[in-house]
Amino acid sequence: MSSADPAPLARRQFASDNYSGMCPEAWEALQQANCGHAPAYGNDAWTARASDLLRELFEVDCEVFFVFNGTAANSLALASLCHSYHSIICHELAHIETDECGAPEFFSNGTKLLLVPGAEGRVEPEAVERTVKKRNDIHFPKPRVLSITQATELGTVYSLDHLHAIQETARRHHLALHMDGARFANALASLNVAPKEITWKVGVDVLCFGGTKNGMGVGDAILFFRKELAEEFGYRTKQAGQLASKMRFLSAPWVGLLQSGAWLRNAAHANAMAARLQGHLAQLDGVEFISTRQANSVFVRFPEAVRSALSELGWKFYTFIGAGGVRLMCSWDTTEAEVDALAADIRSAWTSSARGME
Repeated sequence: MSSADPAPLARRQFASDNYSGMCPEAWEALQQANCGHAPAYGNDAWTARASDLLRELFEVDCEVFFVFNGTAANSLALASLCHSYHSIICHELAHIETDECGAPEFFSNGTKLLLVPGAEGRVEPEAVERTVKKRNDIHFPKPRVLSITQATELGTVYSLDHLHAIQETARRHHLALHMDGARFANALASLNVAPKEITWKVGVDVLCFGGTKNGMGVGDAILFFRKELAEEFGYRTKQAGQLASKMRFLSAPWVGLLQSGAWLRNAAHANAMAARLQGHLAQLDGVEFISTRQANSVFVRFPEAVRSALSELGWKFYTFIGAGGVRLMCSWDTTEAEVDALAADIRSAWTSSARGME
């Protein structure tokens, strides 16, 4: 192998579902889209078909846009919902606050994020109420948008009852409702309801529907359920460098996922693998879970010795949630054998750590 050759594919990891490759259905559609010429900038049959499939899936006539990634989807969607003197209410662990490098503020020309707490990553209506009522003078940025994440950054989901309560609070205070759905498919697989039930029927105005984490190589969809909010949105995507000239390469994988049903199968499988992993970890004496597993991730607290031992064995994971917190994320292609192998190494490291503390 020359130095210019890529390294052999490593074993599947549990740090992020972004580590995974493309699923066969998305890959096949991409290959088909690569045959011959097609009109540019979204004026192609693949983009039209993907948009129609999303409308069919959500059972509503909505405006659909495709962008390269979730940060662009969230930031541009939020910017379309407010002015620079407005504010956006979100959970203190929301991705738009912790992991998007100020992009929502940048693309909205300075709209302020107002952070609220909430158990297990969920925004509580009472916290939204307090935030809205805290200040109403002209010296404070006026709350205009409520952003929620489904599934949350702690791997939990919003139930229908919770969403109805959020809708009531948002509408009473004239807040637009944005949903970051980077792992929307995982939430839907967990709740086992129709997509419309947890989006436009509970007042969601715009959904950023993640494809990258669900078997695609790149690309997220933005769905405006209130079409008037999408007026001139195409100009935003162009100005932000998100209008793909060969748009079919963003939209075709959506056709593959949606026509085959792989989008939901992929999510259900990832959720099932996370449940399997949680089952293994629950057998460890004294293990502490940080949040309830409802989607495709397990949040658990490990001693430093366990984290170090796993790292030495080549396992990769994120440790950004509290002291000793570890996120273990399953993907569409995670296998039972890999879950069991990780669990076995965790059990061995856990046992050794416990003996070292005796």
